[in-house]
Amino acid sequence: MVADAAAPYLLALRLTGRRVLVVGGGSVAARRVPGLLDAAADVVLISPEVTPSLHDLVLAGRISWQSRRYAPGDCAAAWLVCACTDDPGVNAAVAAEAEAAGIWSVRADDAAASAAWTPASGHAGDLRFGVVSGDPQRSAGIRDAVLAGLQDGTLRTRRRRRLRVGRVALVGGGPGDPGLITVRGRQLLAEADVVVADHLAPRALLDELGPGVELVDAGKIPRGRAMTQEDINALLVERARQGLAVVRLKGGDPFVFGRGGEEVLACLAEGIPVTVVPGVTSAVGVPAVAGIPVTHRGVTQEFRVISAHLPPGDPRSTVDWAELAISQATLVLLMGLEYLGQVAETLIRAGADSQTPVSVIADGTLPTQHIITTGLSAVAAAVSAAGLRPPAIVVIGEVVQVGAEIAELSRDVLSNDRSVAVPTSPGGSAGTKPTREGQ
Repeated sequence: MVADAAAPYLLALRLTGRRVLVVGGGSVAARRVPGLLDAAADVVLISPEVTPSLHDLVLAGRISWQSRRYAPGDCAAAWLVCACTDDPGVNAAVAAEAEAAGIWSVRADDAAASAAWTPASGHAGDLRFGVVSGDPQRSAGIRDAVLAGLQDGTLRTRRRRRLRVGRVALVGGGPGDPGLITVRGRQLLAEADVVVADHLAPRALLDELGPGVELVDAGKIPRGRAMTQEDINALLVERARQGLAVVRLKGGDPFVFGRGGEEVLACLAEGIPVTVVPGVTSAVGVPAVAGIPVTHRGVTQEFRVISAHLPPGDPRSTVDWAELAISQATLVLLMGLEYLGQVAETLIRAGADSQTPVSVIADGTLPTQHIITTGLSAVAAAVSAAGLRPPAIVVIGEVVQVGAEIAELSRDVLSNDRSVAVPTSPGGSAGTKPTREGQ
């Protein structure tokens, strides 16, 4: 708070369609204008020059710009005025004109002389908050601390009353590591009354749920206990109709082999609003954490993601294995361990090189991650010898060699840094490359 100043009275301004004058086109204005646009304000900018980001907004028609210096009378018809120039004299003149006209005004350069202050603001989902202290750096620090608590779920924001209309959120939890869920996904988990979780969802996140949150295990374990998709759909609708905030937590991304589309359609058909929060799909995230880029300049310009839960030749399969065998694309197989031998044989018969490099990554991104790298003809035997079990991602293509180069250089870098523990690998594997763990 500014010394000897009375406590400010805090308000949240609703600026939709209201004229806001911003005087100055530098970095301060560039920080303020996006927030004004988020509030749907009618922004008029007066400045001889503007930053590139502000100029982009002008070209897009989102703000109007008068390329000149401030002149008396510019504040007329404005509902809010922001004096953001680097000239204290100009800012004082703008603030004085606004004050005389009874218009809200903010001086960016002098909090003590400003009639109003812009708080350090943040938002998490539908929650918006601001911090005012008179010291911008202190306000920003407190804002960041609150925002971090909202984002990681340590600051609880669950509603105490039930919603008039319940809601469902399909949240992609990412490939396994709880740190790889999106900020928005973590926020919705913190607000949830009910969480319906897949067995591939990041389990560590479930330990953070409040004691009053209902947790439903909706895992579909292959050839094991499973909750039918129809039962899951019905549960989502039923809990939402009770006025509850429901999160359907999935591994990876809800719309990548996650039946997310079916669940959205089922909810919308019953009049239940649905929010979809994308997740880091394991098809890309797991290879990335293992150091394998699914595309690489000069190697491949495309990658294919295939659900291999059905064997080649199965009449229910829509996969054209013969076409994939002769393509230059990286092949990423999900649910591919059971029929990996048949897949490899089919690809080789259709023209794929039997020595095409393959990496199989089990428990990707988790502390138990295990990787084997070998050739296409030997991969099924290597997986069996290593005792790998689902969930696992199979990467087929020359990018696997790029991953091997990245791994080797990473070990060299770590070995030269005595402050970092260098991971050790077991003696070897059944493949043509050494087994690599914990990449």
